[in-house]
Amino acid sequence: MEHPKRSLVKAITWRVIAFLVTIIVVYAYSRDIKESLVVGVTANSIKIFLYYAHERIWNRIKFGRVEPPEYQI
Repeated sequence: MEHPKRSLVKAITWRVIAFLVTIIVVYAYSRDIKESLVVGVTANSIKIFLYYAHERIWNRIKFGRVEPPEYQI
C-alpha cells in the first residue's frame, strides 16, 4: 500500500507534465499565450485532485496485487 504523500507527489509531477502539454497544444491551436495559460491552469487544477482521488481509490482495490507470504523460511 502506498503512503498518501507518495500518491500526492506522483499526482503533482504528472500534472506538471500534463500542464506543459496542455499549454503547448492550446498555444499551437490559438496562438494566444494568455488563453493557453488560463486553460492549462484551470484544467490541471481540477485534474490534480481527481488524479489523487483516483490513486487513493485504486490503492484500496486488491485487484492485480500479490500478497506477500506471512512468513518466509
